[in-house]
Amino acid sequence: MATKTAPASAAPAEESPQAARTAGVSSEGVTTVSEGATGPQEPAATRGQTSIAAGVVEKIAGLAAREVPGVHALGGTLSRTLGAVRDRVPGGRASASRGVKVEVGQRQTAVDLDVMVEYGVPIRDVARDIRENVIAAVERMTGLEVIEVNVSVVDVRLPDDEVADDEPRVQ
Repeated sequence: MATKTAPASAAPAEESPQAARTAGVSSEGVTTVSEGATGPQEPAATRGQTSIAAGVVEKIAGLAAREVPGVHALGGTLSRTLGAVRDRVPGGRASASRGVKVEVGQRQTAVDLDVMVEYGVPIRDVARDIRENVIAAVERMTGLEVIEVNVSVVDVRLPDDEVADDEPRVQ
């Protein structure tokens, strides 16, 4: 990764808002992954910056966790209920980051997940698979190092808990 260098005779300048953003997390939750370089002598791929919003990491982690067999849903009871109402509103759409919280730094991230599992699955195995899948997806797609994935199993879906989503409640 190329880094910015200043001439030896250059005096330190006041930090600009742009420089503050490259130092780590901004107030909008956006993180800089690479500082970038400037000048015609630098390769085109290194000119500029790459920043990743916390919401992007949340979506990646949420989708990766949902791919694991044995995971029924993400989020606590209240967030799933509110999400189901929002999903049924015309124009509403499912939130990929429901039940996911992340803390994103300059080069690392931590992920917290609230998970509802299917009855009968080994919870330790599902949690391990969630960690492996989330870490692989986030690190591959963002380049950030995932330092931890905390899995909270908040509920178990019993086989006869709910009516299938495709079936209407009344005929």
